[in-house]
Amino acid sequence: MNSGEILFVKCVKDGIPNRDPLNESDARRLFGEDDGRISLSDVSIKRDVRDFVLARYPDGGKNQRNFVFCRQERTEDGKLLGRQKLAEGILDIVKRKASKNKRDDLMASTFDMRVFGAVYSVGKESFNQTGPVQFGWAHSLHPAETKYVQGTVVMPGKDIKVDDAGEQQGNKQGTIWTTYTLPFAVFAMPAVVNANIAEDTGMDKDDVDLLLEALWKGTQHRQARGRGMQQPLLMMHVEYKDPFFRIGYLEDFVTVKPGREAWTGGTPPTNLSEVELDVSGLEEIIAKNKKKIAHVRYWVHPGLKMSGSLPGERNELD
Repeated sequence: MNSGEILFVKCVKDGIPNRDPLNESDARRLFGEDDGRISLSDVSIKRDVRDFVLARYPDGGKNQRNFVFCRQERTEDGKLLGRQKLAEGILDIVKRKASKNKRDDLMASTFDMRVFGAVYSVGKESFNQTGPVQFGWAHSLHPAETKYVQGTVVMPGKDIKVDDAGEQQGNKQGTIWTTYTLPFAVFAMPAVVNANIAEDTGMDKDDVDLLLEALWKGTQHRQARGRGMQQPLLMMHVEYKDPFFRIGYLEDFVTVKPGREAWTGGTPPTNLSEVELDVSGLEEIIAKNKKKIAHVRYWVHPGLKMSGSLPGERNELD
């Protein structure tokens, strides 16, 4: 497989996919207030990928190589399993429970360890493996303002109780909830793929294909009220001939229309039909480096309006 880069663009409506617990669970803001952009951590995006692979291959898939190590699993009495039990559970299924090389056997059996790397430290057994795929933070392509909203659920938080005088005690209405939400925003996220590190972990072309499928479909199907309705818009995979070359910061070569004034005004865009992605900068930088590029492929949501054209092979996901 080749070293490369991935550019992933998605939009979100009516929710915040990755909240900041240090800021009342509002959106994460890595930039200053005047900048106005909001951000999503790479951890949340890896979770989307892992959950898709876990749902797609609960039995590990072909040759039992696509288990997911970093997952939430509980005992029958509701206690969370730790690293050791999670690892032993996978190694037991692939009949390597007596493994003398836990690192290699887990790399061979788990998709997320081969792709994202792992830090494993249990008793005297420990290893630290950097992953060949590294996601950057996703940043909105425009200033975005969140809204503070409130509502009431039908059920109160506590049951009705009868006191010593025979009177019923309890809430007369349901529990009130409050939250921040994001009406609409478009995000761009970069990632790099390092072929040299991939040799160490055993990551191959099939893993790259599964990663891209999981990035798109995992985002598409990770819907929750708090996280909002997410929609993948554009995904590009650029492979290089030289494993030590990369263009870098592909997300800086795409912009969204309308510009900043529209997003900070009284009527910012609220849906996909009101925005356009300008990829002319991306088209130009790829053409400039075409001698160093082995292959370009991309996927586009049919509802996305684009200005400029993308080079390479257009693909469709089922």
